[in-house]
Amino acid sequence: MSTAQDFDYIIVGAGSAGCVLANRLTEDQDTRVLVLEAGPQDHSIFIHMPSAFAYPLAGTKYNWWYESEPEPFLDNRKMYCPRGRVVGGSSSINGMIYIRGHAFDYDAWARRQGLQDWSYFDCLPYFKKSETRLKGGDAYRGSSGPLYVTTAPCTNPLYDTFVEAGRQAGYPVTEDMNGRQQEGLGRMDMTVYKGRRWSAAKAYLRPAQKRGGVEVKAKSLVTRILFEGKRAVGVEYSRNGRLQSARATREVIVSGGAINSPQILMLSGIGNADELKKLGIPVVEHVPGVGENLQDHIEAYVQYECKEPVSIYSANNPLAKLKIGIEWILTGKGLGATNHFESGGFIRSEPGVLHPDLQYHFFPMAISYDGSSAAKGHGFQAHIGPMRPTSSGYVKLKSSDPRQYPRVLFNYMQTEQDRKEMRAGIRLTREIFSQKAFDHYRGDELTPGPASNSDADIDAFIRAKAESAYHPSCSCRMGTDDMAVVDGKARVHGIEGLRVVDASIMPDVVSGNLNVPTIMMAEKLADVIRGRTPLPREEVPVWVNPNYQTSQR
Repeated sequence: MSTAQDFDYIIVGAGSAGCVLANRLTEDQDTRVLVLEAGPQDHSIFIHMPSAFAYPLAGTKYNWWYESEPEPFLDNRKMYCPRGRVVGGSSSINGMIYIRGHAFDYDAWARRQGLQDWSYFDCLPYFKKSETRLKGGDAYRGSSGPLYVTTAPCTNPLYDTFVEAGRQAGYPVTEDMNGRQQEGLGRMDMTVYKGRRWSAAKAYLRPAQKRGGVEVKAKSLVTRILFEGKRAVGVEYSRNGRLQSARATREVIVSGGAINSPQILMLSGIGNADELKKLGIPVVEHVPGVGENLQDHIEAYVQYECKEPVSIYSANNPLAKLKIGIEWILTGKGLGATNHFESGGFIRSEPGVLHPDLQYHFFPMAISYDGSSAAKGHGFQAHIGPMRPTSSGYVKLKSSDPRQYPRVLFNYMQTEQDRKEMRAGIRLTREIFSQKAFDHYRGDELTPGPASNSDADIDAFIRAKAESAYHPSCSCRMGTDDMAVVDGKARVHGIEGLRVVDASIMPDVVSGNLNVPTIMMAEKLADVIRGRTPLPREEVPVWVNPNYQTSQR
């Protein structure tokens, strides 16, 4: 092993949280931070061109490409779970959708013992601190942060048709689903700037490297955390075929994500003691919640043929893609400059639900998320899925070898509540597509298909065809109970000098996509780590449907 280098902080993972922390911690003069990333640099054109995100999602160069164990409630299918293995982490390969979740998600966190500082009013200043909304800031939105956010232009007529159909079906239109009113349909925001993906690496890590104090080592696989007694003092990692180590004089911060972070903790002797002993891993601290409570969002596609040639199906051939790429390279504009998820929204599945429990992403083509299967001909689709699943799973080690992927099981659709919400989602989506606004475009239903009407039919369709929305979380959750892994300041229970900061520490998954909440959490915890006074709470109105108790819309 090579001689260890000393840093103030070592950050394991150059993903969304790791990039934020590297930037904010080195704002303090003379602070030295080492960031270790298992994957390569983020130089590929397919990373930076927004419409090309399916390429890193469908490959292994920048992607861990995890698969779950056979899912018992989804016909024993192994579910694909991409995770970024590249500088920028999943923010370099995701769909670039900017969604914060609902205000009440964070209020629910704050009601847990020890997490009172995680209410929406406490988190809002950090959402705003992180963001520059190109459309302009307001009481809810930031205007001077490093993360640039573009509101979709919706030039394709199908985007606004979906919103209008929702209005015709009785749902509200929201001007900003990240602002006062999440509920309703409207135009989406995306982490795109001047036609390029604006990842956490672009927003946070590159400026920090330019300023100084940050050393990034790509292609460096952390094999374990090093301890002196119950204090984390460094890490061991493999790089260029050599085992090396680095020391942290202040803290080690694990930001590997919902699968890698519990894996690293367990490999280092922090986890369920009985399970670690079976693998021959010396136990540093018995923390049985490591890897438990794994949550994710699941979604299904309701797809229709499009009678008019207005979908982006025409762009899905090699010559068209070449033209799109050339236009994007020369101008930064055109179909290459969008993620194509330009409209969507949030609705409630039934009366009595306080805030939306179903999310839509509308897409002007009938195709899978990673581009692997497209319908022949013009079409469109809505991705629909429950936001607050009651099913949960786990991450467990297969062996003590850091190169062996862990066992991952989500238990999707384990509960009747989740199945009930998904059935409602399918039926409510069909109702939206049946509105007059779509009469000019709507052809035959492709999926689930007109024959799938009963509960049993829809359940069978979900078991056979539902996919992950790629939002794994909660596997090292915050809290004070016996199954919590970290406290409200992200410190690992029973250990000194060690924190986990990423989506794995969410107590419960939020109602929406996870990239932006993860960035917010890292912003907030950076102030905690630095010993800074937290930003003042910002108390703003949050819209609730006045008839939510008696009306579904």
